[in-house]
Amino acid sequence: MDESFTAEVLGYADTPAGQPLPPEAEHAVDALLTALERGDVRAAERDATGRWTAVTWVKRGILLGFRVGRVVDMSLGGHHGEPRFTFFDKHVYPPRGLTLDDGVRIVPGGSSVRRGVYLAPGVVCMPPMYVNVGAWIGAGTMVDSHALVGSCAQIGERVHLSAAAQIGGVLEPVNASPVVIEDDALVGGNCGVYEGTIVRERAVLAAGVVLTRGTPVYDLVNERVIRGTADVPLEIPAGAVVVPGARRVAAGWGAEQGLSLQTPVIVKYRDERTDLATTLEGWLR
Repeated sequence: MDESFTAEVLGYADTPAGQPLPPEAEHAVDALLTALERGDVRAAERDATGRWTAVTWVKRGILLGFRVGRVVDMSLGGHHGEPRFTFFDKHVYPPRGLTLDDGVRIVPGGSSVRRGVYLAPGVVCMPPMYVNVGAWIGAGTMVDSHALVGSCAQIGERVHLSAAAQIGGVLEPVNASPVVIEDDALVGGNCGVYEGTIVRERAVLAAGVVLTRGTPVYDLVNERVIRGTADVPLEIPAGAVVVPGARRVAAGWGAEQGLSLQTPVIVKYRDERTDLATTLEGWLR
């Protein structure tokens, strides 16, 4: 998008709370959501060094949509004996419209993709799953049953988000980077990836791994502990194979009770054997 459009969105977003917004603000939000759906803009970008940063004006534009939106009835059914599925939401954020020309496969069964989401050709959505506004999902990725892709999350190409995987989203603060899952990563069932965590390309998260900014990850291969900070998100290295682990409580009453704390552990880096275990993914797509 050109600089004039960026300035227009920011101008409306800077309108003081409680002050009415002009009709043109809704038109600007609609144009932004359309640009997000086309992939012309993204809520986060990667620079030449591999660093991910939030695109703040895009996130402010999404938040502007909630200001200009009014709650409407989006319910389905209820005619000629059909069951009624009741939904009420801001009118600017209905489910995204898709056609066969988009090249996206959405299997019947209760999935939903919100307005303002980019889905590349070849994406597969298994029911029921949900993708929130501002998210970006690359070509050939599978979003499996009961998986959630949160607002502004960035999912690469040929990723598998397994059943019940939870990819956290973030709109505020606007400068906070969303969760990023890079190309060819595998996120196992019941995993949770939150608070701006970055999972680099070809990494594998085994079922049940939970990652947050404050989670220490023990790298057995390189004999180090990987941590995020208040300013830098947790980052899983490229090709790392991460499994749920535990570390004992070293002192005090917890140690006396023999307690342990959950912690992810990198047990190896991806090799031919790991690749063989994920070969089935291509057939599923």
